[in-house]
Amino acid sequence: MKNFFSLLFLLALLSLNAQESTASKQVVTFTLEAPQLKTTKKIWVYLPKNYSDSAKKYPVIYMHDAQNLFDVKTSYAGEWNVDETLDSINAQIIIIGIEHGNEKRMEELTPFKNSKYGGGEADDYLDFIVKTLKPRIDSTFRTKSNAKNTAIMGSSLGGLVSFYATLKYPEVFGKVGCFSPSFWFNRKEMNDLMAQTKDFNTKVYFLCGDNEGDADVINDMETVEHWVNTKRCECKKLNKKVIVKAGQHNEKLWRESFKNAYLWLF
Repeated sequence: MKNFFSLLFLLALLSLNAQESTASKQVVTFTLEAPQLKTTKKIWVYLPKNYSDSAKKYPVIYMHDAQNLFDVKTSYAGEWNVDETLDSINAQIIIIGIEHGNEKRMEELTPFKNSKYGGGEADDYLDFIVKTLKPRIDSTFRTKSNAKNTAIMGSSLGGLVSFYATLKYPEVFGKVGCFSPSFWFNRKEMNDLMAQTKDFNTKVYFLCGDNEGDADVINDMETVEHWVNTKRCECKKLNKKVIVKAGQHNEKLWRESFKNAYLWLF
């Protein structure tokens, strides 16, 4: 029986490795030292179709979990099809995908330590993005580097850290996409931090499904949305909340929602 399960595991690995890359030719990659994290990060870059034929500058979205954004071969449970989606509408945007840290993903994407699960190293992760990665991107590619044209986006813990990034670096990130944000992981700490935050002018796209397996996902998201609404007049239309009927906590929901989020934010 043990040999049987070993064979199944081997076949699964071979099947994964045999998959062809689905990444668009608009996607390039490079590696970058991340001294804040004491590691090296693979960075994925999506460039607009006409990038090489143009001299214009483009807004940028920084996204987490790059393995799941562009390529089924590197994804864990399906990709977001970010590149194909943007190609299909001739989007004028640069996407920067940051690979997650595998076994260190939870540590990197959580702002505060959770008493049960640990984590809490998002400050180092965000310092890498802001102080090491973004300067490299802005000096290498033609970007609109101000906050109005710089967004950060992610799902689950990536949604949590993305919103946290707007509180820590409001002068850097002027827009944020929070997909199925795991605010539960640091509920008290995030509420305390928001209570201490005087101004909030970031444009926010909140999204989750109504079948994510935990009612707290919606409740926590709406709590944060309510706080956002107390910081500015709703007439400014700087935030949008979408709850997808039957939507679950998975790549399918985020893949199917990405286009609308992009179009609303930009």
